[in-house]
Amino acid sequence: MEVKSLSQVVEPGSPPLQSRTNLPHRILVVEDDQRIRELGTEFLIRSGYEVDSAIDGAAAWEALNEDYFDLMITDNTMPRLTGIDLLKKMRAARMALPVIMATGVLPEEEFERYPWLQPAATLLKPYTANELLVKVRNVLNGI
Repeated sequence: MEVKSLSQVVEPGSPPLQSRTNLPHRILVVEDDQRIRELGTEFLIRSGYEVDSAIDGAAAWEALNEDYFDLMITDNTMPRLTGIDLLKKMRAARMALPVIMATGVLPEEEFERYPWLQPAATLLKPYTANELLVKVRNVLNGI
């Protein structure tokens, strides 16, 4: 049986095959404040990321079960399902998705009581677009 290399299989002049590593990172922004959600989403898109958004934790849970994401940025205080409750559901389902919690008040007691809920990074509101971008890049690069 003859084995061909990938370069022998791809037609000359055809576009290169894309793998998941060549695609833009996919981010889910979870925020009940419409203005913050839209500004964050727009800024991340302009920075080269693919971004979906959810109005609260319940909508985010649906999105997480329907699609693939590289990172989630979530508020904590939201209707229907808080950021902490969303993290509990994710961890119970063994979702290893990195999370940035961007909120006005960090739920320190919850993080101390349940250390496995600790997000990859935190941002306190109000934060700048540059602060958001630095956190996103650091988490995605494993820093």
